[in-house]
Amino acid sequence: MTHTSVTAYAAPAPKAPLERTTIPRRELGAHDIEIDIKYAGICHSDIHQVDNGWGEGIFPMVPGHEIAGVVSAVGSEVTRHKVGDRVGVGCMVDSCRECDNCKAGLEQHCTGELGNVQTYNAIGRDGEPTYGGYSTHVVVSEDFALRIPEGVSLDVAAPLLCAGITVYSPLSRWGAGPGKKVAVVGLGGLGHMAVKIAHAMGAEVTVLSQSLRKKEDGLKLGASDYRATSDPATFQELAGRFDLIINTVSANLDVDAYLSLLRVHGTLVQVGAPEERLSLSPFSVLGGSRAMAGSMIGGIPETQEMLDFCAAHGIGAEIEVISAEEINDAYRRVQASDVRYRFVIDTSTM
Repeated sequence: MTHTSVTAYAAPAPKAPLERTTIPRRELGAHDIEIDIKYAGICHSDIHQVDNGWGEGIFPMVPGHEIAGVVSAVGSEVTRHKVGDRVGVGCMVDSCRECDNCKAGLEQHCTGELGNVQTYNAIGRDGEPTYGGYSTHVVVSEDFALRIPEGVSLDVAAPLLCAGITVYSPLSRWGAGPGKKVAVVGLGGLGHMAVKIAHAMGAEVTVLSQSLRKKEDGLKLGASDYRATSDPATFQELAGRFDLIINTVSANLDVDAYLSLLRVHGTLVQVGAPEERLSLSPFSVLGGSRAMAGSMIGGIPETQEMLDFCAAHGIGAEIEVISAEEINDAYRRVQASDVRYRFVIDTSTM
């Protein structure tokens, strides 16, 4: 394929419904691969960006950074992938490759002039806008495509490229494992993956959710306890219990209340990205020498490590596969928290 048009679903303007269209894909460079996209996950951040919730977007916008497919063509100097390989693309498609962070495999924190080039709603090194996975094909550098191991089907693998790595990275960094008590705030797209992965790492997992509506699901996914945060007794009974709390929700929570659930030297890690500011009392972290931290996806090496971990433990996302025509309805359902637990677009329906 050389710089041709492919079918995609795009938002023509902020907050507009997505519609079927065609978009250009760049010519295959020497180190590029072309991916025949099979599945694309719908992440809550897709909706934030279509709605301009995180700043001015680039329109028309083709969302999608949870991409799973098969290599359909390779550039003349590609060595990492071959035609027919199962591959995925996550939240970024390029970086400067030369700064200290890039050299350390932390491309998401690139400090070079190019920065971390997002899979969509960004400008690539060719000066053109990037378009995401709600499309039939994508061309990316071989260095930013991940190998999807056998043992994870492509449909349940797609959400691992964002939801999976977003929770795997802090669970790994803060040592979730045997003897550790981990709480997961929210049982949505991110939260359900955090429960599965933390359980597979050997931690004791508790879900903290507004209600007990999904309690049965949470216990099946690997949690040993499930508590309603709408019940004030929850915060009294669980005070000082957890080594690590992963907050996956994109809402303005009472941060002080959640910090009170940490043990001495415990850490609350924010991975959800609410549009409003969060605030906390300094005494909530001074007491118990607790920490409040953030974590943003993961670099390419760690994302591959996560995929290999999930394959070894038989972990995939819990999904509802939809056709392209159902994207706008799926957006409404995500906003209404009516999904268990990730919508995945079957791109053959485009």
